[in-house]
Amino acid sequence: MLKKYYPYECVPNVYMIDYKKLYKNGYRGLIFDIDMTLVPHGDDATEKVEKLFDYLHKIGFKTFILSDNDEQRVERFLKNIECPYIANANKPCTDAFNKAVEMMELKKSEVVMIGDQMFYDILGANKSNIASIMVHYLPHPGETEVPKRRKVEHAILRIYHADKKACKRLGDICLKKKKEKTDKSDIKKSGKERKLFCDICPATYFISTEKEIVKRHIKNMMNKDVLATDKKDYKLLNLVSEHSNTLIKTGPGIDPVLQENKAINIDIACKKINGLIIHPGETFSFWRTVGNTTKSKGYKDGRVIIGNKVIPGIGGGLCNLSNTIHYLVEHSPLEVTEFHTHSDALAPDHGERVPLSSGTSVSYNYIDFCFKNTTSQDVQLCLWCEDGKLMGELRSECEFPYVYEITEEGHHFHRENGKLYRISKIYRVTKNRNNKELVDKKLIWDNHSEVMFDYSLIPEDQIQ
Repeated sequence: MLKKYYPYECVPNVYMIDYKKLYKNGYRGLIFDIDMTLVPHGDDATEKVEKLFDYLHKIGFKTFILSDNDEQRVERFLKNIECPYIANANKPCTDAFNKAVEMMELKKSEVVMIGDQMFYDILGANKSNIASIMVHYLPHPGETEVPKRRKVEHAILRIYHADKKACKRLGDICLKKKKEKTDKSDIKKSGKERKLFCDICPATYFISTEKEIVKRHIKNMMNKDVLATDKKDYKLLNLVSEHSNTLIKTGPGIDPVLQENKAINIDIACKKINGLIIHPGETFSFWRTVGNTTKSKGYKDGRVIIGNKVIPGIGGGLCNLSNTIHYLVEHSPLEVTEFHTHSDALAPDHGERVPLSSGTSVSYNYIDFCFKNTTSQDVQLCLWCEDGKLMGELRSECEFPYVYEITEEGHHFHRENGKLYRISKIYRVTKNRNNKELVDKKLIWDNHSEVMFDYSLIPEDQIQ
């Protein structure tokens, strides 16, 4: 999929990055590529580059150079810059990225890779679970020919910029150029503000949605994955993970009718999944198991999110079900193969904060949640509604050698352009079952969710 090439943010050049904002958001290390990122290919460091590194060190950043060039080239560039490096990095291989983080004595969640090459800098960072910023490449003066690889990058970037969920995962850290006239004045002179086709009116939104549904049907027809379809009326012996949550939420601005309808929708969908066996090598697809949500099947208007707004929609509320499945799967060795997010700040936390308690998005059928059984034994999903709660279990034939936990770091709320956002990093931690030694720690979600409930319900000490 193209998403493995997506940067967290795309900016014109290294001088247009709001480094103070990055530091405020918890990042402490910056890994730079050299050629065509900081200078044109083969050039020495300029005075402007040297001043940039001085500025970054004064803020408190640790800097690092990761280059595919030889040591002689890197050392020549760093003649007047104090910065550790790895030459002959062989990007996008993850070894050099992991070694750079280790040498900086930082966590991966505290580091950002900055480079100009999508298939080397950005792909390598993504494979290493490191945040990334892509800058426009720097050609030599008078150089006009665009390599084929750059044309492919440009095509992928156009798709990336159209995907609102993929952009600005670092919180919009691109510095804005000063304008002589305000945006409103510009709009008045140039006519109406440009909108995406899907945002023009409900009809164009419907057309865009139907197009995506057709595209997914075609993709599913061509997909060679073996889909899990075997259901059993008995439970496998071993309980891998379990989770429950209240179906009907209450509070200011929460429509009780939509909540009741959501509970009905979830109950209908649960019956499609409950008891499903996923054999080794098989894939679970939420929508290919549940099917379309229509009135004829008993589905009602529940809460759906469109354009960062909560509105009624047939089958609304099934994100709660997909999120429960996601939560169960992340507590196992199963491999999540498709995962989309919406805001996990739809309602205030009740009691202790539970990371990944919401935020998994599904929308028939093109926004799916999928996972693959990469183990050597059968696993089973058991989902049902009972006493106003959604109950979920992931079961297997026998115990796995590792245990899994969901942890969250840096949780707080942050105000941006008059709106509040929930900020955090959510990890899956793998430990040895016998001695509880740490085996792996993987970033699941770099969370930046717009708050969709009454701001007054957020404790002041959680707003930074």
